[in-house]
Amino acid sequence: MIVERFAVEHLRTSSNQRVWIVQTREGAGLGHLYASILQAFQAPGGAIWNVSRKAEQLDHLLASIKPRVLIFDEFHNALRGRSRDVEGVFAFLRRIGRQFDISPVLVGEVTIYDFVNATSEMATRFELVPIPRWQYDESYLMLLDSLEAAMPLAKASDLSDEKLARRIFSLSEGLIGEIASIVTKAAVAALRSGTERITKAGIDELGYIPISHRRNATLRKQLI
Repeated sequence: MIVERFAVEHLRTSSNQRVWIVQTREGAGLGHLYASILQAFQAPGGAIWNVSRKAEQLDHLLASIKPRVLIFDEFHNALRGRSRDVEGVFAFLRRIGRQFDISPVLVGEVTIYDFVNATSEMATRFELVPIPRWQYDESYLMLLDSLEAAMPLAKASDLSDEKLARRIFSLSEGLIGEIASIVTKAAVAALRSGTERITKAGIDELGYIPISHRRNATLRKQLI
């Protein structure tokens, strides 16, 4: 949402599009990264198997379109290959910065931070901008009220009530995706049970496991 808003605001103030969002494809290597950028430019050739041909086409597009910022969303998808594949991806980012004056923005999981800071060469090229977790404050309580307003429940749940809000915050660990997931699962359970409202007891019955505890969760042990 932050990335999209930034890109939209840019379009509102610029006559030429200079900011592009690239949805990084699943898969290792430059071929997948090239295909992701070609798709962002709505250019044909994303399915071309020959990596060299993709590279030539991409260079031509970068020279003609002249983007200044390429935002790679879910960039961690490009870092799941062999070390030489990852090295190739970062070499490409260095080249487009040097050759086309393009600033890459890498958005995604903490894995990106680890890879970027593995060498001083890459660490000096990127500035870290962490997105903070939610705090237990008025903004968080307003978020709960907004989520409750969107739920198709017949009765008021008062999610921003102290005990209920604290329980949701504890389980979510301040992550908005987790907050939404907990509230959604609790709403579904309330609909199925006929209670038509979310309660602290109902949330406890979900057996929801905070993300920091999932590595050692009982369910995971059952999969081994």
